[in-house]
Amino acid sequence: MSSPARPQAPRSTRQELVLASANVGKQRELAELLAPLGVVLRLAAEWDLGSAPEIGVTFQENALIKARHAARATGLPALADDSGLEVQALDGRPGVYSARFAGEHASDRQNNERLLAELGSTPATARGARYRCVLALVRDAEDTAPIVAEGSWHGRIALVAAGEGGFGYDPLFIPEGHEQTVAELPAALKRESSHRARASAALLAALRAAHWPDTAGRPAVR
Repeated sequence: MSSPARPQAPRSTRQELVLASANVGKQRELAELLAPLGVVLRLAAEWDLGSAPEIGVTFQENALIKARHAARATGLPALADDSGLEVQALDGRPGVYSARFAGEHASDRQNNERLLAELGSTPATARGARYRCVLALVRDAEDTAPIVAEGSWHGRIALVAAGEGGFGYDPLFIPEGHEQTVAELPAALKRESSHRARASAALLAALRAAHWPDTAGRPAVR
């Protein structure tokens, strides 16, 4: 006996795009960006998709894995992101393992503590780092010409954690041009200058160049 079809959320008549994330804040941020294009951005949480295995070795590979997974499950064009921290003194680590640097279910605090431990007595002048974000949009699960945009936010790693704002490595990341960590700085700064903000701006430019969403329903360029 076949299993019952997965229920689908009500559809809109506007061009829809599914965000391969359960993060409402991320949806809100990207929905504002895409508003000028008349796109409705829907969260993957509206469907029972399950998690895509993040087995890529680069941010772009993981973003595409998540986007294709969401597109395959929903039948809609899909957008996904993958992001993390790269530290020069650690040869680019933690990179794609940023969220699980201290273990599969590590907390932000545990990840920060491991980062400080690995850097040890590395001087401030050798603690260069950058946050990176890659956004990937696919028209369908088999799209061979996805739209990919990237943004970076350069800075350095503090000697000690400071601040209560933000999340992830924000209590340790000091952006270029500042002497405080992101967790100490106004939240508006991150919204305007972060790696995700820069990747989002690049995505919007790429979508406009591709005449999105006019081309959304057409076959991907092969």
